[in-house]
Amino acid sequence: MRPRPPSIRNRLMWLVLLSVGLSWAAMFAWSFHAARHEVTQWDETRLVQLVPLLSRLDADDLAKLAEHGIDARNEIPHHSHSAERDSDYGDRFVHFLVTGRGGGTIARSSDFPVSDSAAYPRNVITEVEAQNGRWLLYTARDAGSGRTLSLMEPVNEQSDLVSGVAARIARPVLLILPVMIGLVWFSIGFSLRPLASLSKAVQARDGQNLRPIEIARSPREFSAVVTATNGLLERLRMSLARERTFTADAAHELKTPLAAIKVQAQVAMASNDAGQQRLALERVILGVDRSAHLVEQLLLLARLDEEAGLKLSTFALRDVLAEAVAFRRHVANDKSISLRISGDGRAEVYADRVLMRVLVDNLLDNAIKYGKNGGTVDFNLGMDAQSVRLTVRDDGPGVSAEEMSRLTDRFFRGSSATASGSGLGLSIVSRIAIRCGSEIRLETGLNGQGLGVYFAFPVEPCSSNLANSSGSFAAHNNRPVAA
Repeated sequence: MRPRPPSIRNRLMWLVLLSVGLSWAAMFAWSFHAARHEVTQWDETRLVQLVPLLSRLDADDLAKLAEHGIDARNEIPHHSHSAERDSDYGDRFVHFLVTGRGGGTIARSSDFPVSDSAAYPRNVITEVEAQNGRWLLYTARDAGSGRTLSLMEPVNEQSDLVSGVAARIARPVLLILPVMIGLVWFSIGFSLRPLASLSKAVQARDGQNLRPIEIARSPREFSAVVTATNGLLERLRMSLARERTFTADAAHELKTPLAAIKVQAQVAMASNDAGQQRLALERVILGVDRSAHLVEQLLLLARLDEEAGLKLSTFALRDVLAEAVAFRRHVANDKSISLRISGDGRAEVYADRVLMRVLVDNLLDNAIKYGKNGGTVDFNLGMDAQSVRLTVRDDGPGVSAEEMSRLTDRFFRGSSATASGSGLGLSIVSRIAIRCGSEIRLETGLNGQGLGVYFAFPVEPCSSNLANSSGSFAAHNNRPVAA
């Protein structure tokens, strides 16, 4: 059984508490160090401040002060404190040694810890080891009286000033901690409410309901997630719509040829005339070929709609035109149609070569199929700094202005069309042009007759339409496909 993954709420809760805990620990360590430094400076400052006072006392006063001592306790003791636990309340005296100009002793505490204070530097607080303890020593010379004064005080090692300050900081924090945990838990839950709303909205969507999700007053970061989700739903809706359209179109368009094939097969089975049977079977074969061609066109159109990956390269467009013309030269000769390529032969495009061949084959097949006997199909190339232009014109019967806008619709065939076809050729051409980043424009053909199709392919790759992928249509289209 797979363990349940941790929730975002719990993860955020632990991360917040860990972050706050580490921050508090760093704050306490910093505060403790700063307070300890301040207490040490406090004791050192007291020694420095006693120097000018002692330098102005006469010998008798200094002797009396040496006998009684200078009390250096930081706090006044009372019954609730023990000096064993807190040296701030214990007996701690400042001991001093005062010498005159000639070096003679003027006054000295009886238990002054060191014998030779002159060995230590003057005007500097020094920590020394003496009488099994650590002491602060300060030596200075008074310029007015000429006296040299050395003062020593035990290091205050068990002071609760620092720990007391830390305790007073920590106590409110510990009391507030449960409240903070509750507030953080509630705040994270409140902030994650839009996620729960999004989850419910996504669960409510299915193939019949792909409406955009709307969450009122969602945070800015959540709006990006909602926007991305809506984009995914829209792409899914379009994909399902294309699938339904493809299914409906395939069913509609295949119904007629399949029915005709069935009728011809029934005729062949019912007839005893060998000639009639052969004619019926030839029509069956022709119907099968047309159905297979239609299926091939529908599959190609479906792959274009699904935006399969392209195999991109830079190539001369004239080479593709020459290949397509050579492939259909014999078909054009049957109708005495002249095929010609003119314009700038240096024009190069960056696209999928297989798709470009499909585009040219469809245009050429339509021009030959619907062109007049003895007519002309012209491929003209041009280029500038921004685009490569291709114009394909014929001088056939053409189409009316009303029908021209519908020529790229699926299965649409103009009223003047006499040859058989699926009505998918220009629809495929239009989709390939869009995939290759080109505009497509339909216009009048040669000498004011026929049909002209204009393209403008970008010289540089068009990132919005071209997908760099190792896959291509070549695996599915290893021979030309026409309308």
